[in-house]
Amino acid sequence: MTPLPADPSRPLLEVRGLRTVFHTLAGAYPAVDGVDLSIARGEVVGLVGESGSGKSVTGFSLMRLVDPPGEIVAGEVLFEGRDLLSLPESEMRAIRGDRIAMIFQDPLMTLNPVLTIGEQMIEAVTEHHGVGERAARARAVEALGQVGIASAAERLRQYPHEFSGGMRQRVAIATAMLNEPDLIIADEPTTALDVTIQGQILHEMQTLCEASGTALLWITHDLGVVAELADRICVMYSGRIVETGSADAVLDAPRHPYTAGLLGSVPSVNAPGTRLHQIDGAAPPLSARPTGCPFRTRCGNVLPVCAEIDPPLVGPVPGRGWRCHNPMPERDAA
Repeated sequence: MTPLPADPSRPLLEVRGLRTVFHTLAGAYPAVDGVDLSIARGEVVGLVGESGSGKSVTGFSLMRLVDPPGEIVAGEVLFEGRDLLSLPESEMRAIRGDRIAMIFQDPLMTLNPVLTIGEQMIEAVTEHHGVGERAARARAVEALGQVGIASAAERLRQYPHEFSGGMRQRVAIATAMLNEPDLIIADEPTTALDVTIQGQILHEMQTLCEASGTALLWITHDLGVVAELADRICVMYSGRIVETGSADAVLDAPRHPYTAGLLGSVPSVNAPGTRLHQIDGAAPPLSARPTGCPFRTRCGNVLPVCAEIDPPLVGPVPGRGWRCHNPMPERDAA
């Protein structure tokens, strides 16, 4: 596919009404339910929420990697104005790994156990750029060095089972960065790494975004990471984005009670000795989502209308919004 000329006024990625369901014997249940999202060139967007909120399925849906019984049933994923959901699979394959890369939470989803690290990384370069093996190998060595792997040339000859879990994740991150893609979707990529290496990876990601204009969708439950990394934050609950805004606005003055609850449970933002806040209950399963607002059964700000009407996304300015009938007061939200 020939890319369209870049338009600075248009988001690199614009998601409209994305809906992904999982089919069961009892019916089809939405894991992603009407997600709207945009990412500009060079922007870092944090997608935050508890396990089961739909974050990872959103990432897989953007890449068209949802397998049965999952199915993308509605929406648009516009990449430079073209809808990825309507492209032939051959064109989508040309985009994956080149213009859009994904870092999976489990590196074994990226690495083939019967091929050496070098074979896999070199193929990732030659497949999309048609360069010689020597140039591709040099790029692979450089990428491994960027993620803190010593003796990179020698490590290319090894197999995934010869690496620790954390080292395999670093290889997966390096592979995603190989072709300097326009967009990287990172699904909890630093969970298995120690704090020192995590900081190094975050620094490399920020450098890549600033130097090349690469956009980054960082999927995580770690608010500390997005506070350091993200320009903008989208908070997800029960398959929907319930609050969005600049990182400073969301972290300093959350308006949705769920966002405030997440922040209240983080030790680093609470005074020493202060009892951490705990959100009551658990996220509802897909098959038992309550009527009205999905968060109402766990919310301390619940009103009678919450049981009847699912709140729309509202906000004072474009790019800042929340889904709540009774939002946190601004003066108490920080």
